[in-house]
Amino acid sequence: MGLDAEVLDSLAPWREARAWQVALSGGLDSTVLVHLLARLAQREALPLLCALHIHHGLQPAADAWPAHCQRLCDALGVPLRIIRVQVAPGASLERAAREARHAAFAEALAPGDVILSAQHCDDQLETLLFRLLRGTGVQGLAGMPRSRGLGVGQLVRPLLGVRRTQLLAYAQAHGLDWVEDPSNQDQRFSRNYLRYQVLPPLLARWPQAAELATRTAEHLQEAAGLLDELAQEDLSSAAAQAPWPWLGLPNLSMDVLRSLSEARQRNALRHWLRPLTLMPDTRHWAGWQTLRDARADAEPRWQLHGGALLRAAGRLWWCPASWQTAPPGPLPAPLAGQVLALPENGSVRIEGVLPEGQWQLAYRQGGERISRAGRGSRDLKRIFNEAQVPAFLRARWPLLLCGNEPRALANLPGFDSQGDDWRLIWTPASQDQGLS
Repeated sequence: MGLDAEVLDSLAPWREARAWQVALSGGLDSTVLVHLLARLAQREALPLLCALHIHHGLQPAADAWPAHCQRLCDALGVPLRIIRVQVAPGASLERAAREARHAAFAEALAPGDVILSAQHCDDQLETLLFRLLRGTGVQGLAGMPRSRGLGVGQLVRPLLGVRRTQLLAYAQAHGLDWVEDPSNQDQRFSRNYLRYQVLPPLLARWPQAAELATRTAEHLQEAAGLLDELAQEDLSSAAAQAPWPWLGLPNLSMDVLRSLSEARQRNALRHWLRPLTLMPDTRHWAGWQTLRDARADAEPRWQLHGGALLRAAGRLWWCPASWQTAPPGPLPAPLAGQVLALPENGSVRIEGVLPEGQWQLAYRQGGERISRAGRGSRDLKRIFNEAQVPAFLRARWPLLLCGNEPRALANLPGFDSQGDDWRLIWTPASQDQGLS
């Protein structure tokens, strides 16, 4: 099968897309892809073809690349959009640049659009070796998928079955020019060392290694998909009967998690945590075991990037970093019909009309008692205990005071009002990822 036919075949599921947007860096791979598709568009009924160049500005040489891409696209009659992005500083510049690039792609997509990225078979081999040497798991060894969701569209890699030698032969046959990224020659970077020092002798000894690695990645993608299906099944059971769904905090039943084998526990939690935090490596999963096996009366915590896992009220809770500090207060109580924004804590409103008085909103300090009309007062700690409100939530729970006297606790039936004339309603800041 020729290169034209191979690319068309790989893109068959997306022939009805609104647009194909080629991620054009100006390098060999993306130059071949946009040129090949522009030729095919002259004889095939394809979606609207355009190109995107993401300018990171990470090195002086990159300043010339947008102009190169513009000349190429002008010659091909392909519309080009150039997007400049800021790369967040961090430990991995490559990762930060990739995240900035993909965020720009997602923003550029209209519903049903497809971003075409030009990674090829040799890139897949390089990725698998790189991840293997980092001790990655099944998800990592599944390599780069041929397609995945991105924003309101899809990211597709139509060249994953194509060798770099094929792309080079195509470029030379059509007299194409492309840019070379100087950083790709720097063998201090692990990927470049693999590319120039490890892969050449490996491919000399095993010429089919790239194709075989791509096949292995496809097998592992299937295995990873099965693990995800199992995780979804387990999480569906563990997420059932969640208390206070209006809180929007992802949480799972500890009893259900404990009923699973250790491997299934880790599999379910990896799937659950993936959109919430950077995944811990294998050595750090001891944090889960410590949390799971702590005494029943303990309040264990597993601190992760951007938040923590907490065990409370028989459930495992994801607590974002923003929920781990008490919000500022006190504040004036909202007027009738007003939604009052709470700094770092969502908003509150009064359903009904408060009687005259010096009303204000505050948070628990300890030792408070709520006065209830005709029924004396109740200790706030006991109310929270009886309602099984986790300790980590109590300092954030809005409290309505008249003068300095607590009169209502938001959203707790029987304590959110002083009768039928009004209620205190709290809407926490949204944290839900659709996982609880």
